[in-house]
Amino acid sequence: MKSTEEIIGLLSRGYDFESFLSTHINGLLAVRKDGLILSADQGFARLFGYEEEALPGLYLSEVLPLLELSEAAGVEQAQGSTLGRKQDGQSIHLSYTLRQAWKNDGPAYFLLVHCKSSIAQSLELYAHMFEWIPVGILIYNLPQQRPLKCNQELARLFEAENEQALLNDGPFSNHPGTPADLGQLQAHIQSLSRQERQQFELRLHTLKGGEKHFEITTALIPALNEHLMVLLFKDISEHKAAEEKLRESWHTLEAVINTAVDGIIIIDDKGGMILANEAASRLFGYSREELLGQNVNMLMPAPHHRKHDSYIQNYHQTGIGKIIGIGREVDGRRKDGSLFPFKLGVSRVESQGRVLFSGVIHDLTGQKKAEEKILALNRELEQKVEERTEKLTEVVNKLLQSNLKLEREIKERKAAVEALRHNEEELRKSLNREKELSELKSRFVSMASHEFRTPLTTIASSSELIGLYTESGQQDKRSKHLRRIRSAVTNLTGILGDFLSLSKLEEGKIRLEPVTFLLLDLAEEIVDDIQGLLKNGQKINTNFEKLGQEVVLDKKMLKNVFINLLSNAIKYSPEGASIHFSVQLQDSQLLASIRDEGIGIPEEDQRHLFTRFFRAANAINIQGTGLGLNIVKRYLDILGGEIRFESAEGKGTTFFVELPLQQA
Repeated sequence: MKSTEEIIGLLSRGYDFESFLSTHINGLLAVRKDGLILSADQGFARLFGYEEEALPGLYLSEVLPLLELSEAAGVEQAQGSTLGRKQDGQSIHLSYTLRQAWKNDGPAYFLLVHCKSSIAQSLELYAHMFEWIPVGILIYNLPQQRPLKCNQELARLFEAENEQALLNDGPFSNHPGTPADLGQLQAHIQSLSRQERQQFELRLHTLKGGEKHFEITTALIPALNEHLMVLLFKDISEHKAAEEKLRESWHTLEAVINTAVDGIIIIDDKGGMILANEAASRLFGYSREELLGQNVNMLMPAPHHRKHDSYIQNYHQTGIGKIIGIGREVDGRRKDGSLFPFKLGVSRVESQGRVLFSGVIHDLTGQKKAEEKILALNRELEQKVEERTEKLTEVVNKLLQSNLKLEREIKERKAAVEALRHNEEELRKSLNREKELSELKSRFVSMASHEFRTPLTTIASSSELIGLYTESGQQDKRSKHLRRIRSAVTNLTGILGDFLSLSKLEEGKIRLEPVTFLLLDLAEEIVDDIQGLLKNGQKINTNFEKLGQEVVLDKKMLKNVFINLLSNAIKYSPEGASIHFSVQLQDSQLLASIRDEGIGIPEEDQRHLFTRFFRAANAINIQGTGLGLNIVKRYLDILGGEIRFESAEGKGTTFFVELPLQQA
C-alpha cells in the first residue's frame, strides 16, 4: 500500500486525477494480471449481488465475461463498456475504467465500474471512495463558493468531531469566527476559474483554536454538470517548524562564523559557495555578495582552478576524499590575482539530505615571513656552529673515550650485581627447600613414631600374653591375641605401603601400565577385598549399573585409588554405618563416588585435605599416616582424572572421582 506522502505526490502531480474522478463510480475491484480478483468494495459486491467477502478468489470472467485484460496490457488506463453478470445470472450494462496498479504480490489492475446517476449520488460515491485515501479531501462548488463533501481525514486534521461539523463551522464556511481563513482560501479558489490546477500553502485555524500550516493542491472535476473542484490538504506544520528552526540555526551559524578569526567557506556538492564569513571575504579581497553562488574554484590558482570540479566528481563516485579531514597547505588567489599561502581544513557535512563541504582557511602569510626570518637566522647559526664544531670535536672525542670506559665499568658492575642477586635467590630457594624438608622430616618422625608404636606395643603385649595361655581351655584367648597381632601387622604393612608409594611417586618411578579389563569385575573384586576391614555392623551398598563393557586403564593404580577411599570411609565411620560405593560409565568417562556416614571433615581443615601428612583436627586419635589422600590425588593426576569432595562435620563425607577412559 502507498504511503500518505506517495498518494499526495501522485495526486498533486495530476496523475490524470480529473479523468479518474470524471466517472460516477459504483464499484471498485483490484484484479491480478491473470484475472484473479484480489479485493472488492461494498459497492461492487452490492451491484452484482454478492457478499463482499465472496468475491476475492473468483476470476474476473465470472462477473465480467466479455472483458479481456490482455487488451489493456501495456496501457496505463483503458475505458469502455461491457456486460456484467450478477450472481443470480442477470446481465447488467456497465461502463468501466481499468488502471494499472501494483499490489504486494505483483502487478495488477484497479477496475472501476460505473453507470449514470445524479450528482448527489455521485458525490456520495466520491465520498465513499475518498474514505479509502489517507489524505484530507474536500469537494467544493465553485459557482456557489461552498463545500459539498469532505472525508474523515480532513475532519481529523481540523479537529472536528465529524465531517458535517467541519463543513458547517470550519474555515470553508461563512462562519463569522474565521473570516481571515475564509478570505485567504476563497482568494486562491476563485483563481481556479482561470486555471485548472493550483498548489499553494496556507495557515488555517482548527475548530479547537489551533493553527496548522497546509499544502493545498486543487483539481477540477469536469465530468459532472457543475464546476466542482477537489482540494487535497497535506499538514506540513512540522515541516514548516523544522524549516523555521533550520533558518534560525542557519542565521545563528552565520553569526558565529562571522565572528571567527579564520576564513570559513561552505560549498554545496557542485562546488558553489553558499556561505562565506567576513574573514574569508577580507582574505580574498571579494565582497560576500561577489562570492555567494560562485564556484569556489575562482579562489584557486592553476592547475587546481580547472581540476576542482573533477575532484568533487571523483569524490562522489569513489567516496574517497584526499583532503577531507586532513589539513594541508595550499595557495589562494585574491581578486587582484596575487597569491597567498594558507592552511586548509575540509570537512564533510550532511544537512537536510544535502552534502556540504566546509573549509577553514588559516592565513599563513605572517607565519611564512617569520619562517623566512628563522631560516636566515638558522643559516647564520649554522656558520657559527661549524666554526665551533672543530673545537668541540676534540673535547667530544675525549668525553667519548671516558664514556666508553665508564660504560664498561657499569656493565661489569651490573653483571656482578646480577650474579649476586641470582646467588641470593638460589640460596633463598635452597633455604626454603631445607626448611620444608626439615618440617617434613619432623612430621614424618612424629607420625612414624606414633603410628609404629601402637601396633608394635600391641604385638609385644599380645605375644607375652600368648605365652601365659598354655592350657588347652585358653585357646579362645590365644586366638584373640593372634588376631590382634595380625591386625597390627596389617596396619604396619599399610603404613609401609603408603611410605613406599609416596617414595615411588616422589622419585617418578610410577608409570602407567594400561590393560584391557571389565570394569564390573574390578569393582566387585575391590568390594570383596575390602570386606575384611569392615567394623561390626558396617556394610557396603553398591551401584554398578551398565559396567559390562571393557575399558583400557591402569587397573592396579585405579584399584589402589578406590581401596584407599573405601578404607578411609570405613575407618572414619562408626560401627553399624553404611558405605555407599557407586561406579558408572557416562560419555567416555568413569564417574565414581564413595559416601560415608562418618565424622566428616571440619570446614577449616578442608583446604589442606590432600597435603602430605595432614590429619584433620577430629581425626588425631584415629590411626592413619595422612598420606592416603595425597597418594590418591597424585595417582589421579597421572591417570588424567580429578577428585573433589563434599563434607559436613558430624554428617559424613562424599568423594567424587571423574576419570577419562579409552574403550577397548
